[in-house]
Amino acid sequence: MGVLYVCLYLIALGTGGLKSSVSGFGTDQFDERDARERAAMGLFFDRFFFFVTFGTLLAVTVLVYVQDHVGRSCAYGICAGAMLVAVAVFLSGTRRYRYKRSSGSPIVHILQVLVAATRKRNIVMQPLTAAALYEDHPEHARIPHTAQFPCLDRAAVMAGDDDNEVGHDGRPTMNPWKLRSVSRVEEVKMVARLMPVWATTILFWTMYAQMITFSVEQATTMDRRMGGFEIPAASLTVFFVGAIMLTLAFYDRVFVPLCRSLMTGRQGFTNLEKIGIGLVLSTFGMAAAAICEKKRLAVAATSVAVGHGSLPISVFMLTPQFLLVGSGEAFIYTGQLDFFIMRSPKSMKTMSTGLFLTTLSLGFFLSSALVSLVKSCTRWLGDTINHSRLDYFYWLLAVLGVVNLVAYIVYAMWAAAPASSQAEQPQHAMAADEKC
Repeated sequence: MGVLYVCLYLIALGTGGLKSSVSGFGTDQFDERDARERAAMGLFFDRFFFFVTFGTLLAVTVLVYVQDHVGRSCAYGICAGAMLVAVAVFLSGTRRYRYKRSSGSPIVHILQVLVAATRKRNIVMQPLTAAALYEDHPEHARIPHTAQFPCLDRAAVMAGDDDNEVGHDGRPTMNPWKLRSVSRVEEVKMVARLMPVWATTILFWTMYAQMITFSVEQATTMDRRMGGFEIPAASLTVFFVGAIMLTLAFYDRVFVPLCRSLMTGRQGFTNLEKIGIGLVLSTFGMAAAAICEKKRLAVAATSVAVGHGSLPISVFMLTPQFLLVGSGEAFIYTGQLDFFIMRSPKSMKTMSTGLFLTTLSLGFFLSSALVSLVKSCTRWLGDTINHSRLDYFYWLLAVLGVVNLVAYIVYAMWAAAPASSQAEQPQHAMAADEKC
């Protein structure tokens, strides 16, 4: 058991490093200043997730068959061999990759801005001009100052000798915990603008969790026969994965070319639109799951086979909820990935990808908390699914989905609006801004 746990923790450690870095490193291969490469970057997210989903499809079909009919050791061996091949292919491109120089820990940069702004919280803020704010970045690398979150601008207000400390050579040097440049402050503002969208996408993954828990439990009570073959309940996620792949393929090969030909300059949906579509589809998926569960319970109430075998209702009744939530995941995963990478500072791409991945983990934690709360307050989720009211739980998620969608639309409109820049400040500040 000790060896097994070490292996599982190593897999978790490797997956965390891989998932948080691979998409950011992939976007580094595209030059955002080139229009063609910038357009190709958007398709990269769709194709990246398509191949991730293709791997999942192989896992729930081929590997499930191998572990059931050959053995788990062989299935794990296939996975290990595949990863060795992947590492070899990845290393083969070492000389061809584009590399971007690291600019330090993004967590430290964020903390420095917050600490510097807190230290200067008592400073009386005058109408800000560029001349009053510190900037050490070269002009081509500067991030324009925006008027949002003015409390953070205190970190860039110059306070003379109070901002300095004695360096190793005995000369005064700028203390980064007391004074940060405008560009560093704006990077923190960019991260702050991600948070409302981040918060409103957590619920989707709570709905997703039901597809691999309660929906599979529903399937175990239903008629899974297809001819002379009985479909394993866990393999029903094939419909889920298939919906993701079909949605991505249709979007990439049909919808995007159609947009190019009909609407000049459009490359399909924007990342915020994708997230919104994903939230809408998942909410409809919960409603479909509730309707299906009500039908299943009606059959269970009149069936003799309750508790003794499969109910006389086809498992394919679950297909709509798998298809809707699966298609929703295709949109929301690629939309989130694109949004968090494209809207984050260039020096924080890996951290922003990690921020996106926390919505998955928090969604599952929220699912566990919600199930525990519902169990303690109601009888909807009993020990036996045929004597529970799972349909009420699905309706609860659908209602929460509608509320969450409204909140998302409000935040998305705020995130899509251009941040008011220094150019919108009063006219007496324009001269100093132009000098900067």
